[in-house]
Amino acid sequence: MNDDFDFDLSPDQWEMLKALRCPTAQYRLSKAHAVEDLVKLGLVAIRDGVPMMTSSGRKVLVRGSCRLLDLAA
Repeated sequence: MNDDFDFDLSPDQWEMLKALRCPTAQYRLSKAHAVEDLVKLGLVAIRDGVPMMTSSGRKVLVRGSCRLLDLAA
């Protein structure tokens, strides 16, 4: 298995990444530092002033979903 998409994201970063799954969804950017961190990691890109998940971000979210279920339990 390829570990290129194994990131140790904070809960705020996971929440922001989940919120950005749907580009038309309303999300709060009150945690701007989480967006900045995700941009630095290449998981989110800013296009026309709007944060959008990159293909790498989608892969991280899919691979990390089992980890997110563990946090919810």
